[in-house]
Amino acid sequence: MIYFTDVANNRILRFDPQTRKQEVFRADSNRANGLLFDGQGRLIACEGSDAERSAPRVTRTDMKTGKVEVIAAQFEGKAFNAPNDVTIDSKGRLYFTDPAPDATSVTAAKPANATGVAGVYRIDPDGKITRLLAAPDTEWPNGLVISPDDKTLYLIEANKVEGGTRAIRAYDLSAEGTLANRRVHYNFYPGRSADGMAIDVEGNLYAAAGLHRRRGTHETLDTKCGVHVISPQGKLLRMIPIPEDTITNTAFGGADNKTLYVTAGKTLFAVSNAVAGMNR
Repeated sequence: MIYFTDVANNRILRFDPQTRKQEVFRADSNRANGLLFDGQGRLIACEGSDAERSAPRVTRTDMKTGKVEVIAAQFEGKAFNAPNDVTIDSKGRLYFTDPAPDATSVTAAKPANATGVAGVYRIDPDGKITRLLAAPDTEWPNGLVISPDDKTLYLIEANKVEGGTRAIRAYDLSAEGTLANRRVHYNFYPGRSADGMAIDVEGNLYAAAGLHRRRGTHETLDTKCGVHVISPQGKLLRMIPIPEDTITNTAFGGADNKTLYVTAGKTLFAVSNAVAGMNR
């Protein structure tokens, strides 16, 4: 089953590749965005907030009982802005992004006590939350993923303003879960940066980036719309064209984990891949 979010309509959808039937898994999803299944099969969701019912938060859903548990709602007494995307390492530690408020976002107004500061956070298995990056060291953090050997964290910066960083950055990830040695892994500027990304067992990134037509920002059409497959050395290996705006995210699935699923605009695409992906 493929789970994906429809942020604008505030719901999480579920698609069965065998029957090709789609259904609503959760209505009123609190503007859920990035999703991930952890090692115990629980659904982790970054929720941007519908403002009226719940604050921005990261939740964990037991798929057997349906129980929803809040695992992150604030840091140092401040609410998050709008948790965006999440990844996991082999120790079960979660890492998520929390961009600063964006006037073009479809999410509702943030709580008055929101940090207002872009950040990248880690949630340890015991529930401890640590902020790894904060503005100005990160501009508009979006998708993120960890390498198969747990030694590198890749972070998408998707700052749409003139001169803003639109690139994948790489960081050395220590055994303790801290970051060091920031560098540009792949640059999309001046085009539209990637949104979300997946990774395969060989460490290649599958980044959803680009536009077919401009959308009123400083992003140009230099980045072609599709999945950009980028090696661990930062080289573009190939580009999988996607015919629809706006491409947003990728994830692996299928019996052998060699089917790449892509969300874009109003469509879910499936692409066969030669290399198996990872659930990160």
